[in-house]
Amino acid sequence: MAADTTILIVEDEPAIVELVSFTLRAAGWNTFAVNNTAEAWEFIQRRTPQLILLDWMLPDQSGLRLLSKIRGDRQFNEIPIIMLTAKSMEEDKIAGLDHGADDYITKPFSPRELTARIKALLRRKSPEHAQTALTAGSVVLDPVSCTVKISDQKVDIGHAEYKLLKFFMAHPERVFSRSQLLDKVWGDHVVIEERTVDVHVLRLRKVLKSAESLIKTVRSVGYMLSEK
Repeated sequence: MAADTTILIVEDEPAIVELVSFTLRAAGWNTFAVNNTAEAWEFIQRRTPQLILLDWMLPDQSGLRLLSKIRGDRQFNEIPIIMLTAKSMEEDKIAGLDHGADDYITKPFSPRELTARIKALLRRKSPEHAQTALTAGSVVLDPVSCTVKISDQKVDIGHAEYKLLKFFMAHPERVFSRSQLLDKVWGDHVVIEERTVDVHVLRLRKVLKSAESLIKTVRSVGYMLSEK
């Protein structure tokens, strides 16, 4: 669901913030804006966004410094980051990408291109936020209508179980620990005990009924979705 996607805008020009915020909200994403790197770092620690739009020239320090800090932090280093800046020289783009930016867009920019670049990056880096239908065995999850079908029959599913199933289906054949699932599915800003994951996995298996074997328990590690 696009509504599950939070994008942080790190930009100190009010007109740009207004334009970008309007563009992203029109696409269905949640947006938050800060105007310096200190506020950005504070926000990231409080609520990890699914993507960051980062300006280069900021009041307190260079956006590249923040980029390097994020990439050097084990907890946050996989956050997708797009540099959105007026610095358009080839060496600037190379520096941004070398520091760990996933994409580089120069001002002035096309709002439609910005939206398309964000969608492409989210598909590549965070498949659970894509809008295409996910399939595993007889189970089909449609992110647009937020529905789940088993053998073409729609099933009732709770919000937490839906989010958990969507994450598993977006990352098949990968094992996740309980703490990783808490972080990736519920967000590290939510205080939930790890054993709560077991409860939601149990509920999810009950919802899946004949397809419950898709959710595998990996002893002493966690859970995974596998058709094998």
